[in-house]
Amino acid sequence: MRVSGNSRAQVVGIGTRLDVGTVTGVRPRLHEAVDSGRGDLIVDLSGLEMIDATGLGVLVGTHRRAVGAERRLILRGVPPRIMRVLAVTRLNRVLAVEDPMAAVA
Repeated sequence: MRVSGNSRAQVVGIGTRLDVGTVTGVRPRLHEAVDSGRGDLIVDLSGLEMIDATGLGVLVGTHRRAVGAERRLILRGVPPRIMRVLAVTRLNRVLAVEDPMAAVA
């Protein structure tokens, strides 16, 4: 997991898995990123291959923490398979997903 940013946004890259086996390392880093940064918190999921209910819970929890800190959590580079999971669970209505064309600009 990597973190980079500036005054307007902070980007956090997630690895290939966000599941019960990885969340213990990912959750504290995401929470630290929310607490220590400013502007939008962009979570880059472009390399994500697998997510389970625990991983979805981490994203929702981070979203809630970001709202409490008056920040926005934005998902970037969501692979089609992961986007289908977000749609089936209706989390695509709760979590902001960046327009793929916006990332190119």
